[in-house]
Amino acid sequence: MTEPGTSKLKTTLRDDLHISMREHDKLRSETLRMALSAITNEEVSGTTARELSDDEVLKVVAKEAKKRREAATAYYEAKRPELVAKEEAELVILEAYLPAQLSDAELEALVAQALTETGATGIAQMGQVMKAANALVAGRADGGRVAAIVKSALAPK
Repeated sequence: MTEPGTSKLKTTLRDDLHISMREHDKLRSETLRMALSAITNEEVSGTTARELSDDEVLKVVAKEAKKRREAATAYYEAKRPELVAKEEAELVILEAYLPAQLSDAELEALVAQALTETGATGIAQMGQVMKAANALVAGRADGGRVAAIVKSALAPK
């Protein structure tokens, strides 16, 4: 049922949307519609419309998950528990489509590998290390976590 050029993840999202609509799962349907809408917006942004690859679709879903995480935090600070619950429920749905997150130990090992590859010795080379580390992490950890570990690894001892 996959159209030529359509990413497998996008097809899975569409199929799951149809299932959730048949099951009258309102939250799941709304969340998947929102994700598919963000993917479509990304496809038509820029000068030419094009289909996104699986990696690009994954980045869009990860970005949407991050928005939910940040919104839940903001609502928590604003003492709006009903909105926190909705954002967290949407986050759980989106995270099901993302690769498993790396543990701190796994992340530290990848950052150490990035340090070795770049030969960085100080905080001035943080950008180089972040670029190498993010390539190794491939969306399996939040950028903030990666940056914190890179910063601590490059900090003068």
